[in-house]
Amino acid sequence: MAELHGWYFCPRCRAELVVEREQAHCSVCGSQYYAHSAPTVGALCEDDEGRLMLVRRAVEPQKGKWDTPGGFLEEGERPLDGLRRELLEETGLEVEPGEFIGAVTDLYGDGPGAQSILSLNWTARVLGGTPAPADDISEIGWFAADELPEPEEIGFPSVVEILALWRARRNP
Repeated sequence: MAELHGWYFCPRCRAELVVEREQAHCSVCGSQYYAHSAPTVGALCEDDEGRLMLVRRAVEPQKGKWDTPGGFLEEGERPLDGLRRELLEETGLEVEPGEFIGAVTDLYGDGPGAQSILSLNWTARVLGGTPAPADDISEIGWFAADELPEPEEIGFPSVVEILALWRARRNP
């Protein structure tokens, strides 16, 4: 229930909230609030040699660790549009999403206020652009399937899980 962690007053009328499990409600104005996972998107981009692109995080949480390129969807944004936007912002690359790899959950950060996320992941083909780290990444790396970073070098358990799904689809 990290999303509602620390909520004590209704943001609409300022009355005290009643918080129960994964929801909060206001007995004065009737507003209801629910804890939910924030949607994110991630891309598994391969080059012509079959190597996978990973990016090194330049910001917390998990600064300095490897991640798949991607990020949070904007309100009302279609997932594949968000994937294209995030890849362009972070790497300078235009991509075309391909096969859906899977949806996984995780926490974005530590402690009671860590945001719960639902990560939607696709393969993606690079259409153009010049790869250069930007936005919230410090490095772009290309890794063969048998040379991926160790789990402790990867920022999130969900990324480790998605990389395992990607490997399994490549080598059934």
